Amino acid sequence: MDAFIFFISFFTILTNLVLVLIYASALFKGRWLEGFRRDGVRAMMAGIMTLVMIFYHFMLANSWNPQGWFKVCDIALHYVTPIIYLAWWTGVQPHGSVRFRDIPAMFIPAAIYVAYVMIRGAITKIYPYAVFDAHTLGYGAVVVNIAGLIVFTGVLFAVVVLADRILGRRAPQMS
Repeated sequence: MDAFIFFISFFTILTNLVLVLIYASALFKGRWLEGFRRDGVRAMMAGIMTLVMIFYHFMLANSWNPQGWFKVCDIALHYVTPIIYLAWWTGVQPHGSVRFRDIPAMFIPAAIYVAYVMIRGAITKIYPYAVFDAHTLGYGAVVVNIAGLIVFTGVLFAVVVLADRILGRRAPQMS
């Protein structure tokens, strides 16, 4: 059970699971998937998956050297799925309904994640990412790291909202 909890403590794993639910919501009309059909949720995930890709590339990729299937999974989770999702969101998702006022709500899942990581880390001294490791860095440094992530994520969300508005203005495609 500890290995499973550790595995799902990674933001990349959780976000990729959310993508599965978003894709399922596009294929199946079950009511339990309704929330994953919302334009704001799908736009939020465009920003989040961009964050996953950029953060991994610049902050984590050089910290380990996966081999074999680990390398395949690493590339798939951190690069391939974000790019595929961004292409799907850009090309398939209806656009034009997401507003800048939606950005604060986009932070809620990430805020819950950070709260979980920090509480779990305070108890177990295990953090999925070094930027959150308060036992090594101290809480002051972790607060600075979180503030930086908030600012960067906010910029990504703003870019996604702007992209949604621009894509919403494009002429309807003739079938």
